[in-house]
Amino acid sequence: MKRSTIYLLYIYFAAAVMGIAGSLTSCSSDDTDDTTVNDQEKPKIVDGDLPNPIDCQQYHRGDVIAFRYTFTDNAELGNFNIEIHNNFDHHTHSTSAGDCTLDPKKNPVSPWVYNQDYPIPSGLKSYDAKVDITCPKDIDPGNYHFMVRVTDKSGWQQLKAVSIKILE
Repeated sequence: MKRSTIYLLYIYFAAAVMGIAGSLTSCSSDDTDDTTVNDQEKPKIVDGDLPNPIDCQQYHRGDVIAFRYTFTDNAELGNFNIEIHNNFDHHTHSTSAGDCTLDPKKNPVSPWVYNQDYPIPSGLKSYDAKVDITCPKDIDPGNYHFMVRVTDKSGWQQLKAVSIKILE
């Protein structure tokens, strides 16, 4: 066998041994968080004492929407997101249960788009979320979806969408 062939075999063998050793050490239990590995449940969005907003609720431009919901998780909560977008085309979200009266379909001119992330303090399994959101005065009135997503520390997510209406 040529010297260069032996040298290449030696390099391949050394790389294989190092790869096996690296994979054995990278899977040790010290590198993972037991909560993340064991948490197989989505967080929950529960109504709490006075849930708000609820389906078919109406607001005027300039009003404050007092967001009030409770989040729970079996292990640890992570963060939440609030999104508000128009429903001028009458689309639906699987969590929206409301049979609200819809305005006629229309094309947006100046629709409200809101999308904000909020942290939840570390270590909590339950959190009462309270956020006051002011409706802009210069948006298109009409049908909107108010959506909240809560994510736990492991990455599981729960979604709740409600239909609201913004009036002049």
